Amino acid sequence: MLENGYSDFASSRSYYAMFYAVEAVLLSKDMSFSKHKAVISVFGRDFVKTDIFPAKLHHYISKAFNIRQQADYSTLSPVTAETARLLIDQAKELIESIEKYLVDNGYEL
Repeated sequence: MLENGYSDFASSRSYYAMFYAVEAVLLSKDMSFSKHKAVISVFGRDFVKTDIFPAKLHHYISKAFNIRQQADYSTLSPVTAETARLLIDQAKELIESIEKYLVDNGYEL
């Protein structure tokens, strides 16, 4: 999407990739929430503040949530290609970290 000039869509999809990865790690502890902010908050509380994951991953998804709001709902300020690229890179890092955690804890991907 980014390569075809769709920075907003690329940003939104990056956020959702992060969101679903975080949901997977929460589900590994039998936790599920209906609100995005709750998922992000509990990830921070139960997985970042306990040093399971580095704080930067919580920052990535928190910031991506805000950018996704802009990308999906604002027609006045589109997301730049540079911001979209950063979110894609951050999504990859977050997903790789969560995949490693899940595999190290006996979950098959």
